[in-house]
Formats: sequence, C-alpha cells, structure tokens
Amino acid sequence: MAKSTGHMANLLVRCTSRLAGLRRVPILGGILSWTSRRLVPPGTLIWVRIQHGPAQGLWMRVNPRTGQNVLQGTGEPAVQQAIQQHLRPGMTFYDLGANIGFFSLLAARLVGPAGRVVSFEADPEIAARLTENLSYNNFTHAAVEEKAVWSEPGTVSFARVDSNTSPDRGLGHVSVGEKTAAGAISVEAISLDQYVLSHPPPDFLKCDVEGAEVPVFQGAERLIREKRPVLLVEMHSKENHHALLAKFNQCSYACSDLDESHVLALPQ
Repeated sequence: MAKSTGHMANLLVRCTSRLAGLRRVPILGGILSWTSRRLVPPGTLIWVRIQHGPAQGLWMRVNPRTGQNVLQGTGEPAVQQAIQQHLRPGMTFYDLGANIGFFSLLAARLVGPAGRVVSFEADPEIAARLTENLSYNNFTHAAVEEKAVWSEPGTVSFARVDSNTSPDRGLGHVSVGEKTAAGAISVEAISLDQYVLSHPPPDFLKCDVEGAEVPVFQGAERLIREKRPVLLVEMHSKENHHALLAKFNQCSYACSDLDESHVLALPQ
C-alpha cells in the first residue's frame, strides 16, 4: 500500500500543473480532487531530485501537491540568480525564514565544505524537515537554528498556518500585537546582533520572514554597519519596503529590486 501511494505521489507531483486546469472543470474537478485525496493523503511527503537550475541534482522531501516548483527548480528565479552570483566557496550564509530549505541547500552547495550555512526556522515541524533535507544531501557544514529572528532576545508568539492551507507552513509568522491565533506557539527569539557575538557573522544574508523584516533589522544594526553582509530581503508590504530601503541607504548600501517583492542590498 505504501509503495503504491509513493508511486501515485510521484505521479501527482509531476502532473500538478496539468491537472490544475482540469480541477476547475465542474464535476470533473471534484472527482479529480476526491480521487487524489484518496490515493495520496494530504500529509504525504516524498523525496524528489531537483531537475533544473543551480540546485539541480539536490534532494528534497516535499508534499506532492506543492512540490512541483521544487522538482523543476523554478521557484523565485531572481533570488536563485542573485545567490548564485554573489555567494562564493568559503562564505557564511544566513537563511532567515528558511522553511524546508531550498535556498539553504543551494547555498550549502555554493559555499562548499569550507563555508557555513545557518538556517533559522521557528516552526518545529518545518525545522525538522529542513534538518532532514540538509542531512539527506550530506551538508554537514549547515546548521539549523529552531528560533525566530527578532529585534531582541526573548520569547515570541509564532502563528503557524494550517497545513491544509499551506502544506509546508510557509506563511507562519511572529504574531506580536495580533490576537492569539489558533495553533500559535511560543518560540525562542534571538536578535542577529546578539547571535553573532558567539557565532561567525554572515557574508550573505537572505531574509524571508513574512512581514517581520523591520524588527529583524532593528536587531541587526551593528551587524550591517560593522560586518557589511550582502542582504537579500523579501518585502511583505510597501511600508516595510520604504522603511528598510531608507535604513539600508543610511548604512551605505546600494539597493536594487530583483522582482516585485525582493530587494538586493550590496555594501558600498
């Protein structure tokens, strides 16, 4: 039974885009959805080998319903290109909001055994999958920190998105100031200025923290002024975009938009 489910899951991850249109067809779409749920339960995870792009050949354990971009290596191409362009062997890479680790894996390949990757992921379930993905690819120079990056050390409330909405819980976020959401958990928080007091600082920092990017860099002012890493930040609002560009410019960074949501900031 498990073997049969695995075969169906592999077929599903390869055919997701072709099935998407059919799912919108009345009656037929409902039949396809019901059938796929019966044959491949929603929580199913399978190993796939990335087919294209700079991460080609690396392995990841994915949900077959959401893993096609991983399989094809097509997710956020501008981010992949920037990491490939600016990351070199021996560098240290910080991945803030690493999720299941696509960019951590790519970075681990690029920096090589002489380099270092530190992946920050607050959701314990996703941090476990991230650890598994790094281990499966034998990246012993990569470490996972099961912590939220924030403006200061402490404990914060972390809202976990329901797995039925986001199978990889990629929309989880620190929920300070919000009503306590169902499924929210308390997690340890660190600031980057605190963290680098006892760990090697990054040469390149990628940040995707679902709206918490301003507090993250409030807690990294000494890092960006003294250590001057390359910064690649996903902006989740116009307000955050405006505030952080002003901060980076004040710190003598040259900023450019990679796409509609990502900014690359290079120290000058």
